[in-house]
Amino acid sequence: MTHDDSADATTNTDARGRVLPVTDLSLVVLVGATGSGKSTFARRHFKPTEVIGSDFCRGLVADDENDQSASGDAFDVLHYIAGKRLAAGRRTVVDATNVQSDSRKQLIELARRYDVLPIAIVLDVPEDVCAARNATRADRAGLPRRVIQRHQRELRRSLRHLEREGFRKVHVLRGVEEIDGARIVTEKRYNDLSHLTGPFDIIGDVHGCAAELETLLRELGYVDGAHPEGRTAVFVGDLVDRGPDTPGVLRRVMAMVAAGTALCVPGNHENKLGRHLKGRSVQHTHGLAETVGQLAGEIDEFRAQVREFVDGLVSHYVLDGGKLVVCHAGLPEKYHGRTSGRVRSHALYGDTTGETDEFGLPVRYPWAEEYRGRAAVVYGHTPVPTATWLNNTICLDTGAVFGGKLTALRWPERELVDVPAERVWYEPAKPLRSEAPGGHDGRPLDLTDVHGRRVVETRHAGRVAVREENAAAALEVMSRFAVDPRLLPYLPPTMAPTATSRRDGYLEHPAEAFASYAQDGVGRVVCEEKHMGSRAVALVCRDADVARERFGADGPTGSLCTRTGRPFFADASVTEELLGRVRAAVTEAGLWEELETDWLLLDAELMPWSLKASGLLRTQYAAVGAAAGAAFPGALAALEAAVSRGVDAGALLARQRERAADAAAFTDAYRRYCRPTDGLEGVRLAPFQILAVQGRSLAGLPHDRQLALIDRMVEHDGSQGSDLLQTTRRLYVDTGDEASVRAGVDWWLEMTGRGGEGMVVKPVEALARNAQGRLVQPGVKCRGREYLRIVYGPEYTRPQNLEKLRGRTLGHKRSLALREYALGLEALDRLADGEPLWRVHEAVFAVLALESEPVDPRL
Repeated sequence: MTHDDSADATTNTDARGRVLPVTDLSLVVLVGATGSGKSTFARRHFKPTEVIGSDFCRGLVADDENDQSASGDAFDVLHYIAGKRLAAGRRTVVDATNVQSDSRKQLIELARRYDVLPIAIVLDVPEDVCAARNATRADRAGLPRRVIQRHQRELRRSLRHLEREGFRKVHVLRGVEEIDGARIVTEKRYNDLSHLTGPFDIIGDVHGCAAELETLLRELGYVDGAHPEGRTAVFVGDLVDRGPDTPGVLRRVMAMVAAGTALCVPGNHENKLGRHLKGRSVQHTHGLAETVGQLAGEIDEFRAQVREFVDGLVSHYVLDGGKLVVCHAGLPEKYHGRTSGRVRSHALYGDTTGETDEFGLPVRYPWAEEYRGRAAVVYGHTPVPTATWLNNTICLDTGAVFGGKLTALRWPERELVDVPAERVWYEPAKPLRSEAPGGHDGRPLDLTDVHGRRVVETRHAGRVAVREENAAAALEVMSRFAVDPRLLPYLPPTMAPTATSRRDGYLEHPAEAFASYAQDGVGRVVCEEKHMGSRAVALVCRDADVARERFGADGPTGSLCTRTGRPFFADASVTEELLGRVRAAVTEAGLWEELETDWLLLDAELMPWSLKASGLLRTQYAAVGAAAGAAFPGALAALEAAVSRGVDAGALLARQRERAADAAAFTDAYRRYCRPTDGLEGVRLAPFQILAVQGRSLAGLPHDRQLALIDRMVEHDGSQGSDLLQTTRRLYVDTGDEASVRAGVDWWLEMTGRGGEGMVVKPVEALARNAQGRLVQPGVKCRGREYLRIVYGPEYTRPQNLEKLRGRTLGHKRSLALREYALGLEALDRLADGEPLWRVHEAVFAVLALESEPVDPRL
């Protein structure tokens, strides 16, 4: 038996009396005859909320705690409440006689169902004491003596069998003095090391590869098994079997564990070796024969140490305040920190579907696909070619013994470190390939990943729901119009406008943006010029090989798409030419090396607007301008002639002249966004954020640092004689400084006065949150007075029209922007973590689906 599977009936005694260790998460069953003092004992040693009494539950269902006819329903209630507490991870104490084996059996089954330790505390007091105590209680004064005698007989029969029934700990207190002197001491579970915060280096399956282990430890910075910075190594099990030097691996790991510089959980191979060392009959297969032969050359003392070491391994560890779980074969969240044979079995072997593959090996149940837990689960067991994150889980068994590599994960840095195997030490039963869904060796995108109502778990905003009808609309766009989904790792969120202004003549004004951020506790913002173009996402790979290796796309070196996933250019060669020029600028700026990446993802603006919106210009805006141009000259001429003849039409003429001026302003406004292009001639790209690079999301990088990187790209683009990349003008504003705010307003007035579209106001520190801990808007747009004429119509600035427009509702748009923002961040995190395509695309698709929500398109 190992620690977390063993029974412990021992207690300690000090000068004050018996000390009873009780595990923090357990089902404590008090056992004793009526009148033995169970309720008094429970009140003295446990919190009131921890104790569930049968008498109390009897009172709940019958209004009479002594109504024995209600006992069945009362115990149903007791078991239900106890189950809810155990499911929530709370210690529970059952205060009932529990002297009958059938009643205890139900409680043991309850403990097993929720994978907690059942602990019995027996109060054995003389019959006369029980009778005297009952006589002092009005509700028990008439209790027949035979009831106490029956309870005492059942208690005596029970004492010999409690451990056999399934209780992991049994504490027997005899006599009033021993009960009164007893103390309860709460002890942590063996698997609860949440107080250890690391940093850790978690090492995958070693399988007897001692030389590779020593190389990896040196790479991680360990010197003779200790790290100079106090880091702790954590081994995920399967130290033994198959490899050339299992004793060498065991000697190193056992010494580190003994010195306190390492932790280790058991693998299925240690479990089998342990049974062999205890003399049990096991088949010498799957590498055990090699281990037995290697250990035969060791002295008896070493083999005894190995047996003791393996016997003492705990099934899994909860570390770093509950943020990290380490086990051998993976563990669903419901088992974290739990203690039972079922938990240990899953931690050692995982779960299988009951099927076998073409190699005769069991098919693993894909528990990681469904994992949504808060803790990161790091495990091994199933060899994969490359360690990749999936739903906050990662498998570190990269097949060192099969000629792959030995991999470690630095925590909390989430950095992977690996060393290659020196050779193939053991031929695998099947080719080394990924068992995780998605990626090159896993399953492709599937309709079920995005069909119907969906709920996507995000790290920054919790659960985001997608309606079925919105998913259907997104599927239509994605399947008919979008770029290759393998090259679509991100879609940007919609952007909410600033709060509606009450200033004369304005619908939007930057003062409201600055005030809103100040209210949210954001002290420093950056105002970025809004370019007269369309939002664009550019995935730029260093070359076609990188695009093929990382994204599975054969041919293109990246993608350039709209915020709804559509390609900007029908001609793929134009896209490749644009990507090539961006790539050259990145290369000249030295960003590949600085960011340690072979690809990067850019958020940008592509100009001119007419490049994307030519159809809208022809059918809507130009049509309005043409109609006004055709109608107003004749109407004005007629009115002017009438006025010259003395007709009282001056007021009407003045109104029509205003309307004509508004129409001309409307035409001038949209024409600023139109210019002819030929291939890339006349095209400009203004990047403003690097979203992600290999292994990292950069969405949290402050915007001043982002723009500094972008400026270098733009500068080197120009130095190569290209004029594709355009800088984004910006101004930093202190929301608490009146002069700074006034300068921001003046900058906006000057820019929009020259016909500029406006600006976007963003917190300089990305991922900003308010005092309640909620994400604030990542940016709000503040559009110029003339630009809004395109949006709301030529005559929107008339006082009566402005007043109506000020009644617009922004709540839904703001909610939509934050939900899409959270989904975008989630997609970037999954992409950076190397999760498979379908996981990244789940969040990307959800952004597109939310775009189908009904919201005023003018906002």
